[in-house]
Amino acid sequence: MLNFNVPPVKNSTGEPVWKVLIYDRFGQDIISPLLSVKELRDMGITLHLLLHSDRDPIPDVPAIYFVMPTEENVDRLCQDLRNQLYESYFLNFISAISRSKLEDIANAALGASAVTQVAKVFDQYLNFITLEDDMFVLCNQNKELVSYRAINRPDITDTEMETIMDTIVDSLFCFFGLFPIIRCSRGTAAEMVAVKLDKKLRENLRDARNSLFTGDTLGAGQFSFQRPLLVLVDRNIDLATPLHHTWTYQALVHDVLDFHLNRVVLEECSGMENSPAGARPKKKNKKSYDLTAVDKFWQKHKGSPFPEVAESVQQELESYRAQEDEVKRLKSIMQKLHLLDVRRALLFYRDRTKDIRKTQRLFVAYAPDKLGNPISSQMLSHWIAQAIELAYELAKRPPPPSIPGTAEDKMRLFLIYYISSVQLPSEADLEQYKKALTDAGCNLNPLNYIKQWKAFAKMASAPATYGNSAAKSLGLFSRVMNTGSQFVMEGVKNLVLKQQNLPVTRILDNLMEMKSNPGKQGKHVLYGCSELFNAAQFIKQVKI
Repeated sequence: MLNFNVPPVKNSTGEPVWKVLIYDRFGQDIISPLLSVKELRDMGITLHLLLHSDRDPIPDVPAIYFVMPTEENVDRLCQDLRNQLYESYFLNFISAISRSKLEDIANAALGASAVTQVAKVFDQYLNFITLEDDMFVLCNQNKELVSYRAINRPDITDTEMETIMDTIVDSLFCFFGLFPIIRCSRGTAAEMVAVKLDKKLRENLRDARNSLFTGDTLGAGQFSFQRPLLVLVDRNIDLATPLHHTWTYQALVHDVLDFHLNRVVLEECSGMENSPAGARPKKKNKKSYDLTAVDKFWQKHKGSPFPEVAESVQQELESYRAQEDEVKRLKSIMQKLHLLDVRRALLFYRDRTKDIRKTQRLFVAYAPDKLGNPISSQMLSHWIAQAIELAYELAKRPPPPSIPGTAEDKMRLFLIYYISSVQLPSEADLEQYKKALTDAGCNLNPLNYIKQWKAFAKMASAPATYGNSAAKSLGLFSRVMNTGSQFVMEGVKNLVLKQQNLPVTRILDNLMEMKSNPGKQGKHVLYGCSELFNAAQFIKQVKI
């Protein structure tokens, strides 16, 4: 698309054609996790601007549009044609544009004498956000429209539900290049999505002129025996997992930091400086870090348990310090060298410090405070306050009322216990826990909703199971809380992660057993969701 919908020539040494990229918020969210500003520039994108921003005419440059085919966007696009903003227009719509809106664009181009300037019009079918090679979300803009709360609120109308289902179906339709086999949980919103998606896929398959499944790169995909399996599950099948303090590195970043579309934003430490009396407090500076495939440390450790990450940071830090000492030694040698040998010394110094600079850039994000703005060390301080490991013990017993942590932490842990318990507490005991939670500053609305949900779903006798709980959790938790601020890297490395098979994992395993073909090995699983929320955001959604 960024090469005017022509495959780029490999090993081309020519300069790229300079152009302008115009996108709406939807297009911005799709592109930002995939391409950096530098990568866009390397592709010839000199400017990237929002469609509805104030834009000056650049009459000698082609423009690539990447927008949703909404009425508002089409009106602004037509206005651009009338104002002759660019040399030529390459129109790329995130979802399929309707014939009526396409005619509106044609009329505007005809009225502005710009028909020849509209070079190409494409339906890109890209209405989803790729966060990783095997992970996507359906939307970010207006995500509250397809949220758990939106689907499960008691006063939702049939019309509103139909709109939500159509929005989800449109994104899933864009995702598939092969006709999938669809499996879903019955009697849920997932089944409604499955029925609508199946109907839309079949209608498209019958349309020989405009079928999504007849492109040159797809071949006879709709007749392939290697059709993908699409498993649709409702969030209600597992409400406990989003509340857990999962302690793999990536999950922790999402849980305790401002992590959004593969970018984490941290507040810089303000230091110990005291402001003069009556002075306005200084604003905390914020720094952002893109945690993408380019970041090798992130790629290597994002799925690792945090104790392993802490150990890796410590090892890298020691290596960095050793290299820093080497740099100081090299500088000392250079100062002693004769003037005639300076050039030779500079080349030697450049070669020896190449890897050191690379390591130094890495530690801007990952080393402790003295070396930069830390992701790992900030997470560690959050992690101590939050009772991560205790969550696994809660499948056996309720948390004590005196458990440390914030009100949100206490509510999360109690909800995990309540959802996962084989035998729920009596009403008398529940009232005592409610009082303890209220005294701790907790809002009881999430608990009230979960209680109603569990009664409605009749799950009290068959709760979701999460494998064998960690037997040493409570003792470990006590040690963590007793050591307090003395709990540092050495303590983190001694913690043990327990593997758990979650409900979705078990469902997928059962569907992909492949008993008929025992020789078939390996499977490639892609994960997606309508909305990617962390525990704090999910707590707010169940306050219905």
